[in-house]
Amino acid sequence: MENALRACCKGIKIGKILIHREGDNGQQLIYEKLPNDISDRHVLLLDPILGTGNSAVQAISLLIKKGVPESNIIFLTLISAPQGVHVVCKRFPRIKIVTSEIEVGLNKDFRVIPGMGEFGDRYFGTDDDDQPVVPPK
Repeated sequence: MENALRACCKGIKIGKILIHREGDNGQQLIYEKLPNDISDRHVLLLDPILGTGNSAVQAISLLIKKGVPESNIIFLTLISAPQGVHVVCKRFPRIKIVTSEIEVGLNKDFRVIPGMGEFGDRYFGTDDDDQPVVPPK
């Protein structure tokens, strides 16, 4: 998502927030580097999949703590679960969410279904071809 953004918005300032999923409900902030003037900017928060909403809430909370007004945050995601959309909107009613699709929901492992599998594996080409993605009905 970042490469596409850089290609169309030359010279844009990019910050990074890395949140690692630990189990089914805990997140852990691993890395954060944001522009010094982030509180004066509109922020596009990119995450390919919005599942439970926990990582998004943590990232948005960090941006707000850094002084970004909630209304200046636009959350961009490819695929969303209704549960995640609800969690984010309930906690941050002034945030804008842009998604290409809202899927059926989450499975027992808190993965979006039918979804696209593990995004990181797909992106880096390490997905297991024996595990086909089930298309929506």
